[in-house]
Amino acid sequence: MRVGVAGLGRMGRPMAARLIAAGHEVTVWNRSPGKADGLDATFAATPRDLADRAEVVVTMLADDAASDAVHRGEDGLFAGKLAHTFLEMGTVSPGHIRNLDATTRAMVIDAPVSGSTPQAQGGTLKIMAGATEDELTHLRPILDVLGDRIEALGDRGRAAVMKIAVNMLIHGMNQTLAEALALTDAAGLDRTRAFDIIAGSAAGAPMLAYRRPLYLDEAAHDVTFALALARKDMDLALALAEGFAVAMPQSATTRDRLATAEAAGFGARDMAAILAHERGET
Repeated sequence: MRVGVAGLGRMGRPMAARLIAAGHEVTVWNRSPGKADGLDATFAATPRDLADRAEVVVTMLADDAASDAVHRGEDGLFAGKLAHTFLEMGTVSPGHIRNLDATTRAMVIDAPVSGSTPQAQGGTLKIMAGATEDELTHLRPILDVLGDRIEALGDRGRAAVMKIAVNMLIHGMNQTLAEALALTDAAGLDRTRAFDIIAGSAAGAPMLAYRRPLYLDEAAHDVTFALALARKDMDLALALAEGFAVAMPQSATTRDRLATAEAAGFGARDMAAILAHERGET
């Protein structure tokens, strides 16, 4: 299949690599062309050029504003003539997805993923899709390369809501874990042992296993999920909750702690750096 990938960040690049390895004819685009170095793919000059070369376009972009610029900006994806389906796989608001879908002749599906860089590399992402099973049939050759579980949630925007809910919980766990480790650190307990006890307890979650190196020594490892993006996710969650008149006091606190850490210079570091922030480190 002729597939386009827009956005070659920490998630988009390994996803593009998997599609190439699976035999798809892949074209890529990124604001910084150097991100495509080493990929056996055609590099498009503009998003429009990308959508002129691909039947299905996967976008992995940071937020609503970035997604809107790439889809509807000058020489944007929607100006292309070939692409008939756009899979927005980043974390964006449900309203943004519905607005995109309503303003193009093509089909725009929210298909955000749960997982981090290792899961993108291994094709074990969990994919939520704002589409019916029938609508996903022709996309299976793409989705099955990228993930090992695909949930068809029906209407546009539903997957975006589900992803926001999942990330809201993850970031809450991230904050609470940081506080737990700050407590055990202060008491003189070995961090590795304390972490492993937590991970093996009723509080254990898959996230703890694959992010273990970052929580034990965040500064020594590559960023897999920037703290600033975690704050963005919590902004989305709180805005969505306000629209539904749902109280989320714990999430509001999580968002505030992330914002404080971001203002202190932790924004570009991994979200595990919240531990260093809570310990008063720099």
